[in-house]
Amino acid sequence: MITSWIVRATAAAALAATANPAPLPGSGAPGAPGSDMAPIACDSCEEWNRPQVPFRLFGNSSYVGVKGLSAVLIQTPAGSILIDGGLPQSAALIADNFHALGRRLKDVKWILISHAHYDHVGGVAALARMSGARVAASPRAAIALRRGMVEEDDPQAGFGERMRFPPVANVVELRDGASVRLGGAAVTIHHTPGHTPGGATWTWRSCEGRRCLDLVYADSLNPVSAPGFRFSATAARVRQFESSISTVRGLKCDMLVAAHPTFTNLFEKQAARQKEKPRKPSAAGAETDPLIDPEACRRYADESSSKLDQRLREELAADASTPSQPPK
Repeated sequence: MITSWIVRATAAAALAATANPAPLPGSGAPGAPGSDMAPIACDSCEEWNRPQVPFRLFGNSSYVGVKGLSAVLIQTPAGSILIDGGLPQSAALIADNFHALGRRLKDVKWILISHAHYDHVGGVAALARMSGARVAASPRAAIALRRGMVEEDDPQAGFGERMRFPPVANVVELRDGASVRLGGAAVTIHHTPGHTPGGATWTWRSCEGRRCLDLVYADSLNPVSAPGFRFSATAARVRQFESSISTVRGLKCDMLVAAHPTFTNLFEKQAARQKEKPRKPSAAGAETDPLIDPEACRRYADESSSKLDQRLREELAADASTPSQPPK
């Protein structure tokens, strides 16, 4: 279920369905075969897509992604919510992780998106097809999802056809601050554009007994791009990126999972947790679980801000070193 005022069924999707009745990959009936699991090749894809044993984060929330690409499962009595889908070749590994946790892929009712790059949404078409789940994203990410291609103003659009991924025809668009609600869980979207035009960060609360924590699935806030792209080309883009970083910095955040788990040393923290067997906080309030860190979002934002500042300095230096054209 999703509150009616946060759903916008787009005319573009309806028109596409009318004009082209043949199902696109990921838009057919649940379980229907398709080409949406054909592997994508990239320099990092093999390393990213190594299997990762799933593990509980807190309460009803678990990590089900692969080694280099995050995916989080939120379980409720009414079904499950999945955040992100990795590469097309990640879909089978994510499904295996579901089964390892004793869950069924067909129980997934919603798939939520961080940003529309092939390494995070490449597996969404297949996962949506196999589960019958609805897909939700920010309005800008929804455009890219339907196209199966990044938008022209995406910082990595200059890589061209290498940025394609299996399209998803039907996408629910969520305005900033909207929530997807299922079985008592409420997962809220925070628009965080910068890395892409449609980036999104997601927040929710998860409980174990009487103790509840605020969990954050943070989008990439990394100012990387195709050659020739300049974040400093427009002041508005820089302000938008800085605003997204500030948004993440200000979130209620007891536990953080980033779109790439290495950004926050997630697996190192999980290994420490297994070794230390954390207990409940002591009477003095000391936290013993390495995964629980109320300062994690602030540090992630500070690191992202430093990366953006460095990128802007590099662009400024490149501008200064480029000879100006003599007057004609």
